[in-house]
Amino acid sequence: MHLEGLILNLAPTGMVPTKGMNPHVPITTAEIVEDTIRCVALGVNIVHLHARDEATGQPTHRKESYARLIGSIREHCPDVVICVSLSGRAAGVFDERSDPLNLTGDLKPDMASLTLASMNFSRAASVNSPEMIRRIAERLAETDIKPELEVFDSGMINYARYLSEKNLIRPPFYFNFILGNIASAQAKPGQLGLMMSELPPDSFWVGGGVGAAQLPMNAMGMLYGHGVRVGLEDALWLDAGRSLPAANVDFVQRTKKMAQLFGRRLATPGEVRTALGLTR
Repeated sequence: MHLEGLILNLAPTGMVPTKGMNPHVPITTAEIVEDTIRCVALGVNIVHLHARDEATGQPTHRKESYARLIGSIREHCPDVVICVSLSGRAAGVFDERSDPLNLTGDLKPDMASLTLASMNFSRAASVNSPEMIRRIAERLAETDIKPELEVFDSGMINYARYLSEKNLIRPPFYFNFILGNIASAQAKPGQLGLMMSELPPDSFWVGGGVGAAQLPMNAMGMLYGHGVRVGLEDALWLDAGRSLPAANVDFVQRTKKMAQLFGRRLATPGEVRTALGLTR
């Protein structure tokens, strides 16, 4: 298991951000696709997608919405790794949350997110029951779609080990460390070090953070991990003082500058596919 370059995972929009919060937040399919294409051209090798309903702008798990996103992105960026969100912040029914996993052929995603426990954000909860996690893991195995293991504290890594022991997930493992949430692990070296020490063998991890924690987690992911996660899903501002509204391209350009300072290069999408064992 080896990856020479850095993973750069872009989460261009999420369940929560609106244009009222930041005018650069992409809402429509066309906006999300345009942002993704621009950022892939700058070096993004994984894109973590949340679909939005075209009429309302609200988050949706419907496979038809994801099909439009995936089809348009693959038309312009055929090699980028595409991950779909199976978030627990809206849909509570398995058939709704897993609907994107029914896509096939050229519209089939490479990866899908799997959050490994329930947790509270500042204003809402992400509900992920043990039964739901196991059923999604089973469906991912059936469809040969790799889980993007989203972890917010060390207990979630322990649950990944449990799923591995049950043969529900298989290496190489890919983890998003998303720290800085008010009710989860913070973006501090000691807490990050504990989580790193708990990883199972054959694991890749990237550093992402909520709000102002995004930048320090990006730095630590670049120095000690396998890359970074950036995007308006996690942070809306370029500065801690919240005076500079960010665009996704700003986060990607900042990441590239950091990589140059640290003497690191970004991996190609093909290198990421090889490292994670992804085939199409």
